[in-house]
Amino acid sequence: MQSVWVSMAFFALVGGITPGPVNVIASSLGARWGWSAAWPHVLGASLGYCAMVGAMGSGLQLALAQRPELAHYTQWLGATYLLYLAFRIGTSEPSGAMDSSPSKSVRPTRPQALWGGFLTQTLNPKGWLVAMSGVGMFVAGSADETLYLQVFCVISFMACFVAVSAWAGLGLAIKEWMADPQHQRWFNRACGLALAACVWPMVSAA
Repeated sequence: MQSVWVSMAFFALVGGITPGPVNVIASSLGARWGWSAAWPHVLGASLGYCAMVGAMGSGLQLALAQRPELAHYTQWLGATYLLYLAFRIGTSEPSGAMDSSPSKSVRPTRPQALWGGFLTQTLNPKGWLVAMSGVGMFVAGSADETLYLQVFCVISFMACFVAVSAWAGLGLAIKEWMADPQHQRWFNRACGLALAACVWPMVSAA
């Protein structure tokens, strides 16, 4: 049984650490405001993924199979939300800039970062596909599906937290470089473009 837990952890870690919207935003928060601003996003994303695994294990995959249009609507909703975030990040001014323009960078509160991480995760179709694949491999057909699902949820939360934290740490590593306002502008635009690029596979598959 322990070998199954290890396989679950490896699967969840690989799924969580690959580039995606949640990780791009984590790096952006870490680089601009440090770990104190990034960790609520990391926590929200991890809770979101844990909820997705639980939902898939509780039969949501069957509902989506019977009503495929629900997945279609979710893809477009997620794409719209991510494009909005990409615009906000890409057009934000350096955090130290002294101006009152609407696009000026504003540090999110902890509840905002928490819910932002949760929404970004749960509106990302890639996350749902990974959760569905994991439930299919490790939970469905097991001797005790309830136990396996509970363990997989816990492991998924921990692996996602570690993976997204690593991306936030990448942002922290360039924090000194970000002290230059011009560097901040370049970084914000690069993150905005990277986040927008994550939407393309979502839209093309819809």
